[in-house]
This record gives sequence, C-alpha cells and structure tokens, in this order.
Amino acid sequence: MSFWDHIKKPVLILAPMADVTDAAFRRIIAKYSKQQGATPDTSYVTWTEFVSADGLAKATPEGKAKLMRDLVYHESERPIVAQFFGSNPEIMYEAGKLAVRLGYDGADINMGCPDKSIMKQKAGAALMRDPKRARELIRALKRGAQEESEKRGVPMIGISVKTRVGYNKVEIDSWIPELLAEDIDVLTVHCRTMKEMSKVPARWEHIKEVVAIRNAMGKKTLIIGNGDVKDIHDAAEKIRETGADGAMLGRAIFGNPWLFSGEVVTDPKERLKVMLEHTRLFAELLGDIKNFAIMKKHYKAYVNGWDGAKELREKLMAEEDIAGVEKVLVGEGLDIK
Repeated sequence: MSFWDHIKKPVLILAPMADVTDAAFRRIIAKYSKQQGATPDTSYVTWTEFVSADGLAKATPEGKAKLMRDLVYHESERPIVAQFFGSNPEIMYEAGKLAVRLGYDGADINMGCPDKSIMKQKAGAALMRDPKRARELIRALKRGAQEESEKRGVPMIGISVKTRVGYNKVEIDSWIPELLAEDIDVLTVHCRTMKEMSKVPARWEHIKEVVAIRNAMGKKTLIIGNGDVKDIHDAAEKIRETGADGAMLGRAIFGNPWLFSGEVVTDPKERLKVMLEHTRLFAELLGDIKNFAIMKKHYKAYVNGWDGAKELREKLMAEEDIAGVEKVLVGEGLDIK
C-alpha cells in the first residue's frame, strides 16, 4: 500500500521539466498554488526534475553531490515523487532504495523523454523499443524500494512510469499492456509519440484508449493524461471526457506559480514580487551549481501582459546575477525588501 491507494481523485500533477521545476520553483509553486488547491476534492502531487540513476551510482563524489541537489525537496511539496531515468536494472534497484532513504512518497521512471543524449543511453523514450528492459527496470525499482521500506519499517512508496503513446507511431495496444502488467501504481501518458515531441497538438482521445486497456486488464493502476493542459479547468474537462484519474500540467506553470490554486494573477507588482522571491530562492538553493541564465526563461513568462512589460523584460534579460535584477526592479519602483 502506498499513498496512491488512498489519494483523492481527480489528481493534478506538476510535470517534471528539466531546468524548470527545480527545487526553487517547486517551493514557490507549493507556497502560492499547491498548498491552497482550488478544491478540497482534488489531490495535488509534485514530480521532481528527472535525475540520472547512472549518475547517482557512478559519478565522482562531486558529481553525485551535485545530482543529489536535484533531489532536495521541502515538506510543503508533499506528496512528492522522485523521477529517475536510466537503463540498468541493477542501478535502478539502487535508485528505489535511495528514494525511500530520502523520504520520498513515490519513485517514477521516465520512459518518454525524446532527448537524443538520453536515448543514446537506452533510456527515456528508447525504452519504448525495449519492453523487456522496461519491465525489468520497473521490477528493479520496486524491489529496491520494497527492501529498503521493510528494512526501515516505513510504508512502501508509490511506483510509477511516465511515457508516451509510441515511438515513431502510436503503439498503445502493444506498449501500454507491457507496463500495466507490472502492476505499477500510476501510469502517466503523454499524448504524443516520441517522433512528434511537442510539435503537434496532444491527442487526448488516446488517454481514453489507455483507460479502456487498463479496465480490460483488471488493473488498479491510475491513469494520468499529459499534454497541452491549459489550466485546472481544462484539466477537469479532459479528465471527465477520457475517464482518466488525473492530469499532469507542464508548460502552463511557466510564469504562473498560482496555477493549481485556480487564481489568475495579472497585477504587475504581485507578479514581479513573486518573480523576485523565486529568483532569491534560486540563488540560495542552486546558485552555486546552476547557471543564473536558467532564471531568464521564467522572466519571459512572469513579465508579460501589461504596458511596458516588453521593455522591462529586455532589461531583466540583460542581467547576469540577482544584484542586477534587484537594481532593475528598484528602478521600476518595486519595494524589494
């Protein structure tokens, strides 16, 4: 039994996005959105950015310490799931044990990332071409987590997979049953193939097909749809239309840490205040290991939708550190205390 067995449905999930949903942004989202969800009848779950299982096992002490920073989380983010990528079952077994030691609520294997460097490692979306290895990875993760849970006398964590509807074409009928056969707690399905990446609209009708397969197999696995979810209202409609148990929201979170609260914040001062708080938290938690330029993708989204936003955005994009950003905001008359 894991937390997934008694979670309220529908479930709304923060998608794992590399160099976006890092420890700093997740904490901001938890503060302004997740903790005060739009309705008490909905559950909210956080995913970390994906982390290399191989890196955690094989990197130098310095490299491993850096990767471990991606697995730092705050209690306000719970329930929270650690996402790993890799192709070695023995190493994935160790990842399962690590997730338990770190106190995560769940552990997820990425089987959908289309990044070429990831697929060269036979991980991510490449696993859709190797169902046997994919199933071995699930078993290994589950076994590691189970053994560590028993050793520590703590509840079993949730085991899940995030994937796509196929590699070069839709392969739901052959691919999805392979995953469901392993009795995972949750299966998140991005409604595009690997080849399509995000270049075509997500086809949520495929989620309905996945739900039907799950039901026909008599499995209890929760099905989560992913792709082009605009906000929590759009998520609710897609869930209702497909029979899914929940939806994962990704790009909609850019510049909108209020997303899961249902609140639409347009006041420039409020948006800039939270943007600055986000920047300071990034500097505090990650400034020594991550490039400050990562924050600029957020500035593009935060500073938008009002007269003068473009000019302010250009000034912010030219800065290289938090001091420069604070100076720009003071010039705009924002109280930065």
